Amino acid sequence: MVASEFISELRQRYGIEFNDLTILDEAFTHSSYVNEHRELGLKDNERLEFLGDAVLELTVSDYLYRKYPDLPEGKLTRMRAAIVQTRSFSSFSKEAHFDQYIKLGKGEEQAGARTRLTLLEDLFEAFNGALYLDQGRGAVIKFVEQVIFPHIEAGEFSAEMDHKTALQEFAQQDGDVQITYRLLGEDGPAHERQFHVEVAIDDVVLGQGQGKNKKAAEQAAAAAALARLKQA
Repeated sequence: MVASEFISELRQRYGIEFNDLTILDEAFTHSSYVNEHRELGLKDNERLEFLGDAVLELTVSDYLYRKYPDLPEGKLTRMRAAIVQTRSFSSFSKEAHFDQYIKLGKGEEQAGARTRLTLLEDLFEAFNGALYLDQGRGAVIKFVEQVIFPHIEAGEFSAEMDHKTALQEFAQQDGDVQITYRLLGEDGPAHERQFHVEVAIDDVVLGQGQGKNKKAAEQAAAAAALARLKQA
């Protein structure tokens, strides 16, 4: 079964407790491990990967559609493609420490499969497929709100949402200015931290924002400052 420390980490970091630990164990079982332990009658995570891929694409699509009502279909499609790709999902998988708990066959372990991007992508999808079956899409949404959405809010997947760059370009139209971001504080439980940031131009505070990480809070503050400047 899945290591007890991982179960504890899921609870502490993300507020997740699986009802069916068998399906969580399946999500972290690679086909190479199954092949080396046929006597155990285990299932690998490939079917869960299939399901999780679809659930994540829908969840990200729904989020982008609602979050950015003014973006045309083409930009939404390109943004989604940047999010639901191997490099992104493998990064999220490592961020959640999934790479530490995947069960591999000895050959794959020796070949360095634990750091293989495609394997980590598949693992991330399988976990979300298992979470969907165990608790429904609402639980998947809560998880990706902590793991994926902060990166989107921080403008990591689209130049159209890089509010910090937009603020800098707008503010410097008439010459150089000094833009500074200051962390005001953070609050909330460990799995739902909220960071609060203010942005000042030449020491004049023009906007505040909050987010699930510092980058996201800075982007929100920049967006607020930009809106204020454009209204002036």
